[in-house]
Amino acid sequence: MVHVHKIKQEICDIGDRLYKKGFAAANDGNISYRIGENEVVCTPTLMTKGFMKPDDLCIVDMEGNQVAGRRQRTSEVKLHLAIMKERPGVKAVVHCHPPHATAFGVAREPIPQCVLPEVEVFIGDVPITKYAIPGSDEFAQTILPFVHKANVIILANHGTVSFDETVEKAYWWTEILDAYCRILMLARGLGRINYFTEPETRALLDLKEKWGYQDPRRDIENCDLCANDAFRESWKETGVRPQAFQPPRFAGAKPAGAAAGSNGARATPEQEALIQAVTDRVMAALNRAST
Repeated sequence: MVHVHKIKQEICDIGDRLYKKGFAAANDGNISYRIGENEVVCTPTLMTKGFMKPDDLCIVDMEGNQVAGRRQRTSEVKLHLAIMKERPGVKAVVHCHPPHATAFGVAREPIPQCVLPEVEVFIGDVPITKYAIPGSDEFAQTILPFVHKANVIILANHGTVSFDETVEKAYWWTEILDAYCRILMLARGLGRINYFTEPETRALLDLKEKWGYQDPRRDIENCDLCANDAFRESWKETGVRPQAFQPPRFAGAKPAGAAAGSNGARATPEQEALIQAVTDRVMAALNRAST
């Protein structure tokens, strides 16, 4: 039997952590927990998450209609409900605006892989959705292509949403992701990122599988383990493009249309254009010489 008051207190505790970590400024963010087949506890709108009390929380049905609570429910609860409907095993959803992870969503920069063991095992590839107006039905639908392959998703130009069977575990994925994004930015500022080798990466994926975590890279034939191949097909629609980080390309795994520089790193669109221009000039010179 679900202890509703205990769940409400856990939501308030996580709300306090979000606020103190700087993940939810002012009244940003929202949290929910499914307490029954058709009942979900959620945070109210227009209230700082660091100062909530259990009595401030609301209860909605699975269509988003408020059925209890003295305060009005969050306007973004549809996003939470879309996740719960798609993955019935998910009980808790946390949405907030962690600054470092959100920066990747604003830049539409894919999160590099093959850098930290904890991230490879517990998170893996992180998708970035297309942008939609927060609170809208379209906004709630943006997560559907990714919700079965990830427990944390970056919402383009908005923030993050993470989910799991408990409120604390749902929060963990956000905290891990933001810490990782901060480390990436700091290392990039120092000059370079050192990536795992292919054997090192495969060893981590083996460990991940042993611990019971699934990784979509296992299901992709000839997957380039460090190249965000799990969600690459979504990039055209979502506007994602690697610019700041160029992960290594392992031999024998080259996604369609991907070029590589002399050091094995994936070429940027600007580099590809330069390579093409040089190639065109060389071919033109050869044609002139042969006539």
